Amino acid sequence: MPKGVPENVPDDGLTTRQRRNQPVLAVHTGPGKGKSTAAFGMALRAWNQGFDIAVFQFVKSAKWKVGEEAVFRELGRLHEETGAGAPVQWHKMGEGWSWSRKAGTETDHAAAALAGWREIARRLQAEEHRFYVLDEFTYPLKWGWVDVDEVVDTLRQRSGHQHVVVTGRDAPAALIEAADLVTEMTKVRHPMDAGRKGQRGIEW
Repeated sequence: MPKGVPENVPDDGLTTRQRRNQPVLAVHTGPGKGKSTAAFGMALRAWNQGFDIAVFQFVKSAKWKVGEEAVFRELGRLHEETGAGAPVQWHKMGEGWSWSRKAGTETDHAAAALAGWREIARRLQAEEHRFYVLDEFTYPLKWGWVDVDEVVDTLRQRSGHQHVVVTGRDAPAALIEAADLVTEMTKVRHPMDAGRKGQRGIEW
């Protein structure tokens, strides 16, 4: 797409403006680092445009202090105080299944993930937000905790102008097929390969 110009324009009866402003379903997947980071970068742009933002983290532990969360909470506060940007909500769903060992069976965790998805589906139906980040949502899909077909149908049929970004490894084929934008992060090299742990300003 040189200079941002599509190579092919479909004969869909839409004007250039209508086609440009269609809501986007994006999927960031693959084994490489940066899937969530890229999604939060998109959310920053959305905030600057005045889009109401909701972030739902499905896997990271509630104890895990995510740098982006602190920034977006401050941006939400800035909006409340000055009117700049847009409202921001940040939700940590479930029990932090992959980052920490907590009490509760897999059935408990599956139920928590499903409840989280049901809340997102309700909000999509009500058009409560303009921009959604479903962070690491591919994992409950992969584990069978949330039905893939139900998710795809809900996202495809969402009303209004709601953008949705889903992150996580091993995105199911049906979700990839439904998405407008799919990016696969491929790891070429990582500091952990040399025995270096995560560090401030890079991982959090």
